Amino acid sequence: MKPLPHTYQVRLIGGPSGYSALSTPGAPDLRSAPQLEYGGLGDAWSPVSLLLAAVEACFLLTLRAVAKASKVEFVSLDLRGEGTVDQQNGVTRFTEIVLRPRLELAPGGDRARALRVLEKSKKACLVTASLSTPVRVEPDITIT
Repeated sequence: MKPLPHTYQVRLIGGPSGYSALSTPGAPDLRSAPQLEYGGLGDAWSPVSLLLAAVEACFLLTLRAVAKASKVEFVSLDLRGEGTVDQQNGVTRFTEIVLRPRLELAPGGDRARALRVLEKSKKACLVTASLSTPVRVEPDITIT
């Protein structure tokens, strides 16, 4: 890892209505629009879906590092995230995010160690640690 601090850039191009284009160096552009509940068509990445995707992607990347350091081998992760948006203290915001990882361990895997690795991954995830929204993990661990 390069020494901190790191700086990242994302660019958005859009107009008074319709889609916007999100870009970052070295990655394909993403089309963005409001979610259905806010008048969008539901066929593009919304700020809500992008935030949940950031939490999920960060969780996986952190899990890879924590599992490797902990010598916990996993075969696959199927992660479903769900965010609740509601009014809280007069502000519309995420009030909770629930991550439902289905973690498949290699034969001989230790379920208790895997649970600890999942919890540590949630706490060490850069994106999760940057949010004031509570994040809960409801894991399902299988051994092949």
